[in-house]
Amino acid sequence: MSNRVIHLILGPLIYILCYYAVPLDVFGSYEANGAVGCILWMALWWIFVPVDLAVTAFIPIGVNALFCLMDMKDLIANYSSETILLLLGASIITASWEITGLDRRVAARLLSFVGGNLRTQIIVWFLLSAVLSSVLPNAVVCAAIIPIAVAQLKFSGFKDISSSRQASLVLLSIVYGAGVGGLATPLGGAMNLVTVKYIEQITGSEYMYAQWLKNLLPVFLVILVSNIIYMVLQCKKTDSLGNTKEYFKEEFQKLDAMSVQEKWALLLFIAAAGLSFLRPLYQGYLPGLKPAYVFIITAIIAFVISTKGGHRLLTWKSTQQKIVWELIFVFSGGIAVGTLFNSTGAALAIGQHFSCMQVQSDYLLVLMILVFTIILSDVTSNTATAAISIPLVIALAEGLNKDPLVYIYVASIGVNLSYMLPTSIRAIPVGYGLKPKFMFNTGFLITLMTIILSSFVGYYMVS
Repeated sequence: MSNRVIHLILGPLIYILCYYAVPLDVFGSYEANGAVGCILWMALWWIFVPVDLAVTAFIPIGVNALFCLMDMKDLIANYSSETILLLLGASIITASWEITGLDRRVAARLLSFVGGNLRTQIIVWFLLSAVLSSVLPNAVVCAAIIPIAVAQLKFSGFKDISSSRQASLVLLSIVYGAGVGGLATPLGGAMNLVTVKYIEQITGSEYMYAQWLKNLLPVFLVILVSNIIYMVLQCKKTDSLGNTKEYFKEEFQKLDAMSVQEKWALLLFIAAAGLSFLRPLYQGYLPGLKPAYVFIITAIIAFVISTKGGHRLLTWKSTQQKIVWELIFVFSGGIAVGTLFNSTGAALAIGQHFSCMQVQSDYLLVLMILVFTIILSDVTSNTATAAISIPLVIALAEGLNKDPLVYIYVASIGVNLSYMLPTSIRAIPVGYGLKPKFMFNTGFLITLMTIILSSFVGYYMVS
């Protein structure tokens, strides 16, 4: 029997065993058992790939149709959420780069500044992603940056990212940087705003954002530096994306003058990314113009524009071949299984098992909170993790007669970090060709390292 057949059989077998064999007092219901089984099934198929990644993304729909784990309308809504529209719009806009040749121009220009050394590349992309994600949603940052990195990689000769360790490390550095950057400020994502809401409920006063920096700056710096070091150590000294800065500068100078089509493609991307980044400035005037809709509107405009000769910037026939559909479906599947996990009560049941533990050691309590939140963030969205874990952490701390505020900050560390599974923003590089198995293997070790380091810093915070 081939490995593919074994993996094909193991997926649904694991689901059936979870649904029927796991005692109901573990997760609380057959529906919750099914949600856990669905996650394990999808993780197995995403890692070993017995079928295409996009196919695995539709497993939650099939499972729910057969076992009625939750309301199907709520589950299907994940396949057309705001984030999916954001990714679709970004894919259309960046498709115009490839069609017009702008991708080669941008790639050559970037490489002329950064060079091809892989370690330098990883540091630059990680820091850029972390800085932007400290004040912007992670999905917006990744949707804007990863296509640029992919264009650079293709220009350097890495046409098939799935077969390239170097290209895969570059894309991982971006999504890992986005996760770490979200920890820097309360503006790093909705998960942090959920945390702030609970802090204000406990203190009964307005939360000053400077307090976040005061409490989390040490752990943020430790995680940022350690993650970069870890990613750099994955590279060999000789690893490179190609040639020197001088070579890429010469290649850039060989290019023809920028065409009208290229200028439009660049302008539309800058407009979409800029309006998304500057949303706080116009949010009060246009509350409905969220980043997802900015990208969709900009994508529509791309199909309207035509040049003097009557040449349209984009047509659907040519564009649909360039859109990374797998990215959109994998992202949707990750959100859907996370919704399944939350709606059936599986996540809450696991959290309650943790909260029932009478842990007296401060270090063990910190470690337990970090393990729970980081792993849960890998399975579901960071915001959902915050909504589930923060109230449980408060109850746990108060039940042990400990100050809940310090443990909320500990939980916020894990809420922001996740590395292993192609869910949430990690589906984006997978859609561009990164192998989930490579992500899991790399992410497993960095998860262990991050848990150990942050547990020591977290213990210092609560002591």
